[in-house]
Amino acid sequence: MSKQTHQTWGGRFTEPTDAFVARFTASVDFDKRLYRHDIMGSIAHATMLAKVGVLTAAERDSIVDGLKQIQAEIEAGTFEWRVDMEDVHMNIEARLTERIGIAGKKLHTGRSRNDQVATDVRLWLRDEIDFILGEIRRLQQGLVELAARETDTIMPGFTHLQTAQPVTFGHHLLAWFENVDRDHARFADLRKRVNRLPLGSAALAGTTYPIDRELVRDLLGFDDVCRNSLDAVSDRDFAIEFCAAAAILLTHLSRFSEELVLWTSSQFNFINLPDRFCTGSSIMPQKKNPDVPELVRGKTGRVNGSLISLLTLMKSQPLAYNKDNQEDKEPLFDAVDTVKGCLRAFADMVPAIEPKREVMREAARRGFSTATDLADYLVKKGVPFRESHEIVGKAVRFGVEQQRDLAQLTLDELRQFSPEIGEDVFAVLTLEGSVNARNHIGGTAPAQVRLAVAEARQRIGG
Repeated sequence: MSKQTHQTWGGRFTEPTDAFVARFTASVDFDKRLYRHDIMGSIAHATMLAKVGVLTAAERDSIVDGLKQIQAEIEAGTFEWRVDMEDVHMNIEARLTERIGIAGKKLHTGRSRNDQVATDVRLWLRDEIDFILGEIRRLQQGLVELAARETDTIMPGFTHLQTAQPVTFGHHLLAWFENVDRDHARFADLRKRVNRLPLGSAALAGTTYPIDRELVRDLLGFDDVCRNSLDAVSDRDFAIEFCAAAAILLTHLSRFSEELVLWTSSQFNFINLPDRFCTGSSIMPQKKNPDVPELVRGKTGRVNGSLISLLTLMKSQPLAYNKDNQEDKEPLFDAVDTVKGCLRAFADMVPAIEPKREVMREAARRGFSTATDLADYLVKKGVPFRESHEIVGKAVRFGVEQQRDLAQLTLDELRQFSPEIGEDVFAVLTLEGSVNARNHIGGTAPAQVRLAVAEARQRIGG
């Protein structure tokens, strides 16, 4: 078998690692995206080592300057990533030593790749969460502004995908707003647990050098240091929690997508999505497919898979670090990339949704959506609710047979089901009467939707 000979840890070994094993165990192909955060952490570490007297000021300056030059090489595309160096950390360290000599070999004093990688991933994920929080707010802004335009637009509300009661389109949009507002809160909360510093834990037990973890914490902008070295290097709760929050967010976007797919169909025809968010068919020239929401709906499974992968990865690991943890990055990276892409698509698409107001209204008029209003009307006339429920059920059955909605029946036809029904019933049976009657916090009345829009704008700082 062919051999490879460039390990940086080979002193204990009597033969080089097999070339296949080197490729199999290397992570540089995917963890090189951490380069900027690895360099950031190394600069903070070198700064601290100089402060406590482990490095000289000249060595620190040489290391910091060398790391900055390496970052410039990476960003210029001239850096050579080597599989024999295994990962992003050793690639950068080897190049640093190549550039500045013996001082480069001193950088790793007082740390291990175990606490180094945990720090890098936390730094990287913190930045990604901040971006995601901004995208969620952008999506919420689009939802609020669309809801503000559609406070009086009436559409059918559904349960079991059957017409239930009339609601306003603005009210429906604000339901989606509430979904993603909870997502924003989840990501903001988990950021607190991500933003803790593992560096200084070394391999698993801490280090004998007189390190200053609080200085490093301050330099890197962490809120706190991880309090137990064993936990710090082996914990991946923060990655699991991110994927859990991501899975809930994508579940919300998937439900949203399902409605958009239904509403753009000719069977519903409630909305139009601009052409830039749709594609056509290679064989059927009439087709306009809602590919963006369909794809977001599909990508939900990807993020769910990342969550299950990480839970399975961690479930049997003893403390502390194990090579298994190398498998944490690809599911996490993919979940982050997927969430960012889906949020961008939705934040761009939502403000462009074009409701077909008359179609929505006509759909709400059909399906006996004001039946509950008639039942409530009878209750207010003194009829017990269970009796009124049965009375209205009979009236609906009559309407089905006559192929007319309740509002289209005559007073005499309605009164055959209850003598309590009077001329004032028709005000109750209108769509406007139905939605306006639900004028309380959380209700669908246009007046409440306008108040909810104002409150939502305050919540997101809009």
